[in-house]
Amino acid sequence: MNVAITGAAGRVGREALLALCGHDVTPITHRDHDELEGPTLDVTDREAFAEALAGQDALVHLAGNPSPDADWESVFGPNVGGTYNAYEAARENDLDRVVFASSNHAVQMHNAADPAEPESLREDARTVRPDDPTRPDSYYGVSKVAAESLGDFYADRHGLEVVNLRIGWLMDEDELRETQTGDESEEAKRFARAMWLSPGDCREVVERAVDADLPESPVVAHAVSRNDDRYLSLTETMRKLDYRPRDDSAEAVEA
Repeated sequence: MNVAITGAAGRVGREALLALCGHDVTPITHRDHDELEGPTLDVTDREAFAEALAGQDALVHLAGNPSPDADWESVFGPNVGGTYNAYEAARENDLDRVVFASSNHAVQMHNAADPAEPESLREDARTVRPDDPTRPDSYYGVSKVAAESLGDFYADRHGLEVVNLRIGWLMDEDELRETQTGDESEEAKRFARAMWLSPGDCREVVERAVDADLPESPVVAHAVSRNDDRYLSLTETMRKLDYRPRDDSAEAVEA
């Protein structure tokens, strides 16, 4: 299968390249990287996006402004307009599937301990399932909700297979342990433990999002590790994508 990955030079992108090494992968980046052979692309350029996806079967769309602190002007172009361009390019090139990198920030206000500190988690957090209403915690989160809706539209209107993958916080074990020290609030530490996505589990969930036989489209799937503190339900990700996470933040912190 020919698979294009936008944002391939980013943190999740690097794991996606490893996850999909059994496919014919085209890494797409915003600027040149010596170690990556693939086209460069401004995702706000619709015509260039269509050219970049020629001959592809699937797209893993990771590119965009990744900052939860970004203002609306900074996220609208790359995250909303860029995702529209991604879906139009996929439609024009008859791709079979688009895996879109959504975010936990699309639903984080369900359980934020403090609305002014979205990356915090209250102690009595309730489980959030993919079909629960979205409750974004930032302009970044709003942009992800809008982009998920674009995927829903292209799945329903144009028959694309779409996976909206709500990705947690990708960190290695050392980085996770660092979040549990220092002056951070207990609510912030709890958020990090709940949202942890280990590199190995990241590779697993990306591979399954690309390769799994989907029972329906679109699919909304949460992408975190099997953390005891998680509030994002993994039941649907496991059932619909056959995702089998191996890592737990509590075990990693204690290791």
